[in-house]
Amino acid sequence: MSRVIHVFRQPDRFIAGTVGEPGERTFYLQASEQARTVSVTLEKQQVVVLAERISSLLEEVSRRFGADVPDAEEAASLDLEPLQVPVEEEFRVGTMGLGWDAETRAVVIELLAITEGEVDEAVVLDDTEEGPDAVRVFLTPAEARAFAARADRVVGAGRKPCPLCGDPLDPQGHICPRQNGYRRTADDSTADPES
Repeated sequence: MSRVIHVFRQPDRFIAGTVGEPGERTFYLQASEQARTVSVTLEKQQVVVLAERISSLLEEVSRRFGADVPDAEEAASLDLEPLQVPVEEEFRVGTMGLGWDAETRAVVIELLAITEGEVDEAVVLDDTEEGPDAVRVFLTPAEARAFAARADRVVGAGRKPCPLCGDPLDPQGHICPRQNGYRRTADDSTADPES
């Protein structure tokens, strides 16, 4: 079966979003153009990395090519609307590609479906018949900056990190590896140190 590549050259919307409560959230990237919407799932850390890499790419593009890239503060007009429903997973993201198309002056994001084996670099940002299904999105620098800002916001809306180890704090408690699992209780402070 040949691969399916969903291409969004002028998306109306490309966002990161979640379904579920903090600690149980499923992360999605959703692209919409006219009446077509495609949603893919991925890990929280993949969202973090994608947002960071987009920001780095925008800085590099501004420096090297003189592209007009808005500051993070200028991307304040964030799309804060929820994911478009029904959210139907097209595939789970395994590999992500990121690039700059100098001809159209657009950030190109490619999301490849997770596969059993290694992914050949030749299938990233390519239209070969063989390879995993993919979503390819072209964003203006302003849209890319807005995507990264929203992604940071979505990730930050989850459980707060432990100030010592950085792992998420659960409402029912947290065993911190930096404290070797030890948690001081009220009884500890009143205990006799000699006993």
